[in-house]
Amino acid sequence: MIVKSFVIFAPEGIHARPATALIRLTKNFKSGFSLKKDDKTVRLNSMLNILSLGAKGGDTILIIIEGEDEDDAAKAIDEFFRENLKNM
Repeated sequence: MIVKSFVIFAPEGIHARPATALIRLTKNFKSGFSLKKDDKTVRLNSMLNILSLGAKGGDTILIIIEGEDEDDAAKAIDEFFRENLKNM
């Protein structure tokens, strides 16, 4: 299991466009992905799940990756947030 922490910078938080891109990215891997904010954890496989967290600017989220290709998946998640964090 790999856990990654990210701070959301965009004031509007995680909205539909980045949520959709994140879901598309996770579908490239066999590993399971979860998203956690505060005490709530959801599967990272549905836009409604992601939006239900209500992640806003300044919030810290955790992405939990579990599976046989979790190392590669973690690298891809890091790259995604590094390139897209200014929009999220």
